[in-house]
Amino acid sequence: MSTTKTNPQLVALIFDLKAKTRETEAPIWRDIALRLEKPKSNWAEANLSKLERYAKDGETIIVPGKVLAAGSVTKKLTVAAYDFSDAAVAGIKAAGGNTMTIRELMDSNPKGSKVRIMR
Repeated sequence: MSTTKTNPQLVALIFDLKAKTRETEAPIWRDIALRLEKPKSNWAEANLSKLERYAKDGETIIVPGKVLAAGSVTKKLTVAAYDFSDAAVAGIKAAGGNTMTIRELMDSNPKGSKVRIMR
């Protein structure tokens, strides 16, 4: 059984995350790359209720997996993830927050400062 990733966008993202770590010496990107290399069944899945419970208002959160819509969020968060359910995006935006891809976060914050990993 092969464990090689076949999605070319995912393979490119993992490669770019590792390259960004070497370039900026920010360990967060390598951590995210290693989490995305795992089988998809082991990826993080964070519900809005989990974001509400553990994130602080105004915080930037990264989910190395998918954000799902169970629960609700009232805090203004910036959430980066590999994937979002449509309802999760609507819930985050309704609370005044923002959603982005992991690549967008990596490009806008190369050092990965003040970013919390949610798993």
